[in-house]
Amino acid sequence: MKKSKIIYLDATASTNDFLLKNAGKYEGEDLVVAVSDYQTAGHGMGTNKWESEVGKNLLFSMLIHPLWVDAGVEFLVSMSEAIALCEVLSEYADDITIKWPNDIVMNGKKVCGILTEMSAQFDYINHIVIGIGINVHNEDFPEEIAKTASSLYLESGQHIHRASLIEAFLEEFEDVYAEYLKTEDMEGLQKEYDAMLVNRGRQVRVLDPKEPFEGKAMGITKKGELIVDTWESRKLVSSGEVSVRGIYGYV
Repeated sequence: MKKSKIIYLDATASTNDFLLKNAGKYEGEDLVVAVSDYQTAGHGMGTNKWESEVGKNLLFSMLIHPLWVDAGVEFLVSMSEAIALCEVLSEYADDITIKWPNDIVMNGKKVCGILTEMSAQFDYINHIVIGIGINVHNEDFPEEIAKTASSLYLESGQHIHRASLIEAFLEEFEDVYAEYLKTEDMEGLQKEYDAMLVNRGRQVRVLDPKEPFEGKAMGITKKGELIVDTWESRKLVSSGEVSVRGIYGYV
């Protein structure tokens, strides 16, 4: 990207919150990245908390000023980031995949999560902030997530230089994002994403608040929707939580 800035923080409540609070200071930057060694109040989707230990995780957020204001831009950019992460993390494991829309799964366990937040007016997006948390050197996890979470160290046996990891990711993301900008959707990245999609060809349960349903995930549309074939029809999922049989069960 033409103009980018990296901010290093020893500790902060949340890198997402830091960028959302200070976004006005960086309006001239194409990309701002805030990296912290430790978060005191990290969070994921909904009320989920992101627990972190000093020196164990790679925690950073990216502030992007989108070039257009179409609905769903933050969702699609986060999917692009998932592709870049998969490319970089494939150095540490052969089985590295994406659980729709943007969880990174290594050897069947989640090693990375992405959280997207944005500031918007009625008809205009001011900016989007996308937070990424990677379990790097964790050696154990709380009992409630121990069966579904892991780290790069546990899966690869390697001690990884976190600064080199984020540098590799930012280089890869620049290429993926450039491809995304050509069409402002997933059209140019659709095949690559589908090839990484752990859900593809698997039975899934879509926890739709109105009416949960089950079917087989077939891939994504260029708008990032998950294509799910049920016994009666093809459905496109643009929101909601998808559980994958054999990866997270139906939890």
